[in-house]
Parts: sequence; structure tokens; C-alpha cells
Amino acid sequence: MDQATLKTPFKPISTKIVSNTPGRLRLRIALSDRQSRKMQIITSVLKAQPNVSQVSTNIQHGSILISHSAKEGSLENVLATLHDIGMIFADITEGSTEAAADLSSAVVDLNKRVELATDGAVDLRFLFPLGLSTLAVRQLLIQGLQLEAIPWYVLAWYAFDSFIKLHGTSYTETSDESG
Repeated sequence: MDQATLKTPFKPISTKIVSNTPGRLRLRIALSDRQSRKMQIITSVLKAQPNVSQVSTNIQHGSILISHSAKEGSLENVLATLHDIGMIFADITEGSTEAAADLSSAVVDLNKRVELATDGAVDLRFLFPLGLSTLAVRQLLIQGLQLEAIPWYVLAWYAFDSFIKLHGTSYTETSDESG
């Protein structure tokens, strides 16, 4: 790769430092910047640095693992190089955290398995409310109505929640109209 290509400035590349231990730095590139060409150029620039011994990338996950000398100033040199090629360090969760995304995909996977196991008769969108309803009936049978024990904020929440759901308004619809 020629020097002109290496010095070509990109628009800022949003990056998050995921892990930083002596001699090892792991970065996560924002989803919008996970392009093969950008990752190759970043890798080439980093490998050209004398204090960097190895660079590995995973484009699908946006991960860059940089092994560098653990000597004093090595990390600062790596970070300076990253800044020079347009990387900015920020929180790049883009709407949901990795944990939330992992949990969401696990629930979707579980839902697919339940649907397959029941030949499409039921899924988690049916079983979860059914489970809550069963618990409610159990509590009703064991403890009675207990209307005097229901806190006001629970009734207020159910009033609000049922109003929103019965009127078919969702947050995404209202935010799309205003934006």
C-alpha cells in the first residue's frame, strides 16, 4: 500500500476502547464504520508502527486487537496513530448496549425454538402473558381480592399502560412524526 493511501483522511471513525492491558489494546468500531477497506487501512497503518507487533481484526464484530510493546509510551504512540487516521473515542452503543443486544438475540432464539417445538401454535409473546396471568390467578385464589393492598402507583401505571396500548400509539410512531 502506498503512502498516499495510508494518509488519506476518512470522516471520523467512531471507536470504543473495550480493553486496555499492558501490551494489548482491543477496540470496537461503530457499526457504521465497519467496512473492509477502512479496517484494512487501519491495520496497515498500525502494522507500520515499530512498537506494534500484531494487529488482528474481525470486521463482523468491528473488533481490532492491537498487540504492542509494553514499554513506556507505546500505548500513547498507538493512540496518537489512531487519532492521526481519524479515530475518535466515544461511546458507540448506538441505541442498545452489547448486553442488551445479546439478551435480545437470546430471547429471539428462544422464541424461535418454542415456536418450532409447538409447531407454531404458541410463542413467547403468548406464553409470557399467560404465565403472568396464571400467577395473578394464583395470588387471587390464595389471598383474595385485596383491593385495599394495591398501591396507587400500580393502579396509575396500569391505567396509563392500558390507555397507551388500547389506543395503538407507540413511542416509535410519535418520534418518527416529530423528527
